[in-house]
Amino acid sequence: MKVIVAAAGTGGHINPGIAIANEIKKQEPNSQIIFLGTTRGLENDLVPRAGYELKHINAYGFNRSISWENIKKIWQTFCSVGEAKKIIKEEKPDVVIGTGGYICVAAGMAAKQLKVPLVLHESNAFPGMAVKMLSKKADCIFLGFAEAKDRLPKARKAVVTGTPTKVKKVNISQEEKQQIRKRIGFEKDLPMVLAFGGSQGAKSINNSLIQIIEEQKNQNYNLIWSAGAKGYEELKQRWGEKIDSYANAKVVPYIYNMEELYNAVDLVVCRSGAMTVTEIMTVGKPAIFIPFPYATENHQEYNARVLADRKAAKIILDKDLMAEKLNIEIENLIRYPQVLKEMGITAEKIAKKDVEKHIYEEIRKILPLKRIK
Repeated sequence: MKVIVAAAGTGGHINPGIAIANEIKKQEPNSQIIFLGTTRGLENDLVPRAGYELKHINAYGFNRSISWENIKKIWQTFCSVGEAKKIIKEEKPDVVIGTGGYICVAAGMAAKQLKVPLVLHESNAFPGMAVKMLSKKADCIFLGFAEAKDRLPKARKAVVTGTPTKVKKVNISQEEKQQIRKRIGFEKDLPMVLAFGGSQGAKSINNSLIQIIEEQKNQNYNLIWSAGAKGYEELKQRWGEKIDSYANAKVVPYIYNMEELYNAVDLVVCRSGAMTVTEIMTVGKPAIFIPFPYATENHQEYNARVLADRKAAKIILDKDLMAEKLNIEIENLIRYPQVLKEMGITAEKIAKKDVEKHIYEEIRKILPLKRIK
């Protein structure tokens, strides 16, 4: 199979594309896969690191506001359809796969003009502008959440597959949890709460956690908090040597062993990007979501409500976030281990299994067999 994957900008678009590409290579080792991106996004690091070739076009993200800068970006993105067509003509792919974001507009329009099968993956419960624009043209749209299906009424075919993620559920014994707790540096055997706001941190979450730690509100739980690189540097300036001496709290700039911690902790406090919500469902953990309020179409709140509406998570809106409110919510949950357990079980039940394989099988269904070699 020969494939072009259009994935650019953020890890939330690029990592699902890489996961789908890896599954195609697993199922058909002789497949040729090329990624389409821009010169500006994370694809320039993640795609070569995954072992795939990356080609560039000059597409841009844009919003619905009227400004000369936005009009210029829209014009450049539509001009990049020609760049995408040139690459597609050269590579002659069997299918073009788009994983959301502005790059999909150019790649998707080019694919359909050249009569090349087009499939899309939408991670969010509220579909993004690019997927909605292409929903009538795509041969199939793979959905991370069932809730997205009714929001794509013009889609020719939509299949709920879930979103690919590298994070997996691992059964960790109590003894292993104790070892992890000691390795982090927690002295007391208390419930563990993992908090983060993404690789760059989240200011509102950070401000609340600073107050919780400084006022030592976390007496009944151990808090491991990834503050992001910038947030961590600001904390070092604020706290100095005290940064490692607050009781029951460990602050780090970034968490590299996320899978291990997801599986070891009792509760997660975080934003609700599609990938984060998928990871939490996969490992089966209860969560307190604080949706990013400026996400396009408020999609993070829609993602969070997929779990909250089933009583598998709690939501605190960013505008309502205060240290006292967050701490009370954490305390109310950790006080009842059985409730936490039931929330985690519910979250895991919602998670889709064998996501990558399901997507591969759906792609194979739409491709003419004679073209697959």
